[in-house]
Amino acid sequence: MDQRISFITVAVADVAASRSFYVDGLGWTPEMEADGVVMIRVGEHVILSLWDRSEFEEEVGRIAVADGVAPFTLAHNVATRAEVDEVLGLAGSLGREVSAAAEREWGGYTGYFADPDGVRWEIAYNPGPVGQTVLPG
Repeated sequence: MDQRISFITVAVADVAASRSFYVDGLGWTPEMEADGVVMIRVGEHVILSLWDRSEFEEEVGRIAVADGVAPFTLAHNVATRAEVDEVLGLAGSLGREVSAAAEREWGGYTGYFADPDGVRWEIAYNPGPVGQTVLPG
């Protein structure tokens, strides 16, 4: 098996609200849309699939529900600290919960925002070699 991820699927409570956030709010372009799903290319070979929760459960299985933050984040790396603040500001202007960016002991600068379903996005400036490998160009 190749070492790669092709799709990240997030089961969402309201596909229209998620579409509005990602497409209208963040300005992303859908790759494909159908009843109950919006698919957005987020990398050269990676699709973010926003899928209606009930349809997700029908195919994949019952969703576990608990209090607190989901035990994962999605990350969007940028080239500068200023870009971190810019993206967090955009998320805040869309009415999303935002955690202020902070300098991290490993040398980076990161902050978080929540999408309409509470999925946490890390916005990160990572000056190290791994951080540079994920930036376009």
